[in-house]
Amino acid sequence: MAERVIRLPDVGEGIAEAELVEWHVKVGDVVREDAVLGAVMTDKATVEIPSPTDGRVTWLAGSVGDVLAIGSDFVRLEVDGKSAPAAEAVKPASPGANASAKKSHDAASAASGAASEPPNALRLQPSAAPRHHADDRPLAAPAVRLRAREAGVDLRQIRGTGPVGRITHDDLDAHLARGRTGTTATPYPTQTAVTDIKIVGLRRKIAEKMSVASSRIPHITYVEEVDVTALEDLRAKLNSQKQPGKPKLTTLPFLMRAMVRAIAEQPHLNAHFDDEAGIVHQHAGVHIGIATQTPAGLVVPVVRHAEARDLWNCAAEVARLAEAARSGSATRDELTGSTITITSLGALGGLATTPIINHPEVAIVGVNRITIRPHWDGAAFVPRQMMNLSSSFDHRVIDGFDAAQFVQRIKTRLETPAMIFIDG
Repeated sequence: MAERVIRLPDVGEGIAEAELVEWHVKVGDVVREDAVLGAVMTDKATVEIPSPTDGRVTWLAGSVGDVLAIGSDFVRLEVDGKSAPAAEAVKPASPGANASAKKSHDAASAASGAASEPPNALRLQPSAAPRHHADDRPLAAPAVRLRAREAGVDLRQIRGTGPVGRITHDDLDAHLARGRTGTTATPYPTQTAVTDIKIVGLRRKIAEKMSVASSRIPHITYVEEVDVTALEDLRAKLNSQKQPGKPKLTTLPFLMRAMVRAIAEQPHLNAHFDDEAGIVHQHAGVHIGIATQTPAGLVVPVVRHAEARDLWNCAAEVARLAEAARSGSATRDELTGSTITITSLGALGGLATTPIINHPEVAIVGVNRITIRPHWDGAAFVPRQMMNLSSSFDHRVIDGFDAAQFVQRIKTRLETPAMIFIDG
């Protein structure tokens, strides 16, 4: 028998380390060639590491959540033959292979009630079994326990005055007396269990990105009310007459087109700010990130070149990317490169939000839910469909006036939707 060392391969250009997010094997397992040993993550993409040979696992590199250097020992196998190489860096599985390898695993997970684990987005998982601290059984004599049980008293609610905190008959009598004078014990038991959940994978990447955005960007948030009654009428009309093969229109494609028009007048909002170099990179192409909630956490797939797409093309691309993000099949290119972002909680959107900018962008537009509100038309209050836009801007490079002007330009086009289709 010989030992074969499998080293962590290069999982991406310029990547020096990767986070260990999942083991598929344990010490003592017998694995076959091409079986998945484990998975590592970098930049929201999960890469599975296959075994290059048959063997028995004798050693694993670490625990879920550990950060491993590229080229370091990943797994050690006991293999047959004396000619086996001492160490080898295997090629990571391709995204397509990852997706097909995951199908059977996801199906088994779904059958057992567990969330499926998409290849490019990872669910939150603890590093080990949760640790629970159960309540200690109160110290009391059997006769005291019997009296308490007959009186319906939870002994955990009584502080014992006896040796080492033992509850005595006097303690029980005092507790019952307090109950008769109006101070009664709660019928609900206290809960003291603590579960430790290690933040790993995609959830850790989200936490790191939010921390950077919040600590480095001075946000200014501007909230404006928008009357979308005419827009909703137009949207319903277009959906009722849509041709086969055309996607259903939501509010987002209209907002995207309105943003494209507003950006044409204020191009400096479609940008990245490199605060270390002191340079704003203003982009001609409008690449709109769509914040999407998935079973694994929040990801931002990107609709590229929204300036060149019509309503239906925007709607189709949003639907395709959302499905890819939720199924975990979105590629790295589809999850990076946005120049401005839209965030929406749909029907749960609330009245107003304070969105955090998707660093290094300089603006994010937040969509709140549509509600019927009374609106003064100059003569009377009439019911109108209203929606708030809650938008945040990097105050280092975007002044408050510019922020307000940008939102007002979007508002004007949404309230008069014909203007969305008019150039100039």
